[in-house]
Amino acid sequence: MLKILTVVGARPQFIKAAAVSRAIRETDGLTEVMVHTGQHFDPNMSDVFFEELDIPKPQHHLDIHGGGHADMTGRMLIAIEPILLTEKPDWVVVYGDTNSTLVGSLAASKLHIPVAHVEAGLRSFNRRMPEEINRLVTDHLATLNFCPTAVAVANLAAEGVTKGVHHVGDVMYDATLFVTDKAEESSTILTSLGLVPKTYSLATIHRAENTDDREQLLAVVRFLQDQSQKYPVVLPLHPRTRQAALRMGVALDGLKIIDPVGYFDMAKLLHNAIEVYTDSGGVQKEAYFHRVPCTTLRDETEWTETISHGWNRLWMQPAQAVRREIEEYGTGRAAYNVTRLLSSGGSP
Repeated sequence: MLKILTVVGARPQFIKAAAVSRAIRETDGLTEVMVHTGQHFDPNMSDVFFEELDIPKPQHHLDIHGGGHADMTGRMLIAIEPILLTEKPDWVVVYGDTNSTLVGSLAASKLHIPVAHVEAGLRSFNRRMPEEINRLVTDHLATLNFCPTAVAVANLAAEGVTKGVHHVGDVMYDATLFVTDKAEESSTILTSLGLVPKTYSLATIHRAENTDDREQLLAVVRFLQDQSQKYPVVLPLHPRTRQAALRMGVALDGLKIIDPVGYFDMAKLLHNAIEVYTDSGGVQKEAYFHRVPCTTLRDETEWTETISHGWNRLWMQPAQAVRREIEEYGTGRAAYNVTRLLSSGGSP
């Protein structure tokens, strides 16, 4: 029996891990131990996802959040090492590009435990983004890099990483297919907010590049306020963004501010929106999965195919490409491709 130790800590990772965890439970010879770092600690951004997505309750919860990057990363490293020593997993699986991703890959590598990175090979080519540093380090430490797109495979090859690289498709697409019908049936978010499908836009803001600088946050908020002249803009407010707006005196007037929502409610909001505005990589893709046009509130995106295929644009640039399907995200079986390769040690 191969033991998989999964490290998660933030909303996008819970979604990806849900798909892979289901596949692990359905794959003979695999068992999973879940470690939650606590990076996202608000119940609306953590607990509700485990409940709705049927993710096994974490066996280890580090409850580490807040502080600067060095402080958070250091505390997580100290906390996770004894867990790895006790659990003795065959694989450590990490997701995406957060501090939790970096910590899982660093701690495992130091202990000579092989790392598998789900959503590997993404690049914004902007090293001012903490996420870009986390991606780079994790990809170069990983034994197996599971790429969602052919571009991601090419990015790794350009850096000399070719061994253990696999194009598996996008596990977030698996999760979206799993949840959409359930969300449409069970979520009452539109009724509670008085919203009618396709008469509102949905926005999210959380990246440090948009929340750490007053002028940048002000520019983003003013952009959304301008867009609200077309359709009301619903903004589930990330705790970091709320604190930054209060601290910097940036008024959010004209936007429909709501608390962070669970995955079912978010899926329903996305599915029924007329447009999406976001700085989140995950939400860019989820918008495409629901076939809703997206505007990315950044100067670049790691999900370049959403732009080349006409479903996304950068906020300072016009849309150019004709909309077409993005086939390389797969057919909803990416998580099973991951578990098959974990079971075989990376052999196709």
